[in-house]
Amino acid sequence: MMKKRTMILASVLLLCTLTACTGKQESTESTTISESQQSYTLQDGEDITITSAGTYEFTGEAKNVTITIKADETDEVELVLDSVSIVNDEAPAVYVASADKVSITTTDTQNSLQVSEENDQLDAAIYSEDDLELNGDGTLTITSASHGISVKDSLNITGGSINITASKDGLHAEDNDDDTVGSVSVSGGAVNITAEDDGIHATTTVEIDGGTVDLTAAECVEGTYIKINGGDITINASDDGINASQKSSAYTPTVEINDGSLKITMGAGDTDGIDSNGNIYVNGGTIDITGQSTFDYDGEAKVTGGTIIENGTETNTITNQSFGGPDGAQNGGEGRFPNGDGNGGPGGMRPEEPKAN
Repeated sequence: MMKKRTMILASVLLLCTLTACTGKQESTESTTISESQQSYTLQDGEDITITSAGTYEFTGEAKNVTITIKADETDEVELVLDSVSIVNDEAPAVYVASADKVSITTTDTQNSLQVSEENDQLDAAIYSEDDLELNGDGTLTITSASHGISVKDSLNITGGSINITASKDGLHAEDNDDDTVGSVSVSGGAVNITAEDDGIHATTTVEIDGGTVDLTAAECVEGTYIKINGGDITINASDDGINASQKSSAYTPTVEINDGSLKITMGAGDTDGIDSNGNIYVNGGTIDITGQSTFDYDGEAKVTGGTIIENGTETNTITNQSFGGPDGAQNGGEGRFPNGDGNGGPGGMRPEEPKAN
């Protein structure tokens, strides 16, 4: 009798632990699917748990449902969203507990994920403990009372149309236990974010290589090393447009712009278009900034190419609004770069930044 009571108590404790982790009331049903069951229609109150590698397609409208990936650390899992709509009270619509990598692909359809209440633990509509990629041909609209998408490792957007409205950050990449991880990259698709805090927030690097990025937030892009290699980027910020600060011990705060089109509009007050607690390097692209303070940096600034427009006037220098940093420079000479070298490359170009371990 004592053994039976002990087993019942253990089961209750396990149930309470799982409920606390997801921050939701236990669903009426929970279904585990494996690679042999790859297509599923969502139902109200029925959670889905994926335990192995494979491609899993979902369709349908449902309330209070979480798709959980709890696979092996070597497994790659792809979720295909085909006309999916999930509306939850506070639990994430998608939770990646474990996997090697998870991809979320939209078919050429409209898909939406909504979380209406804040969750202190899994604080996003999509929450991932591991690498996450978003791609596809369709539209994914996220509305969240917390972050839109939050990852502990890397978040990569390579395609699709991603629309996010968030009460915290739109895209958030951070591991509180490791400041050498937590990155965001955009190489394709269309990303449209309205956020009350940061549009894009990463501990280590933010890299934009292509696509269309439209951000409206307090600070629109925040990370330690921010690199723009391409894309069409529009920023509307009530605070700083782009802010490189020391969030990671693996990088020197730097904003590097090599190509692309960047248009920044700031709100009134003590705001900066591009603010770096370290360096600013402009090697190409077009930068159009409207606001009281266009640039602010504490390290060095170099211009080797590209077009800079400050409040409607084209210039070939970076004017520092900070009293603590050196004057802006064109084709600057020697400088201290993140990899410890004392010299820039040919033509003032800076060498590649170090890779985090």
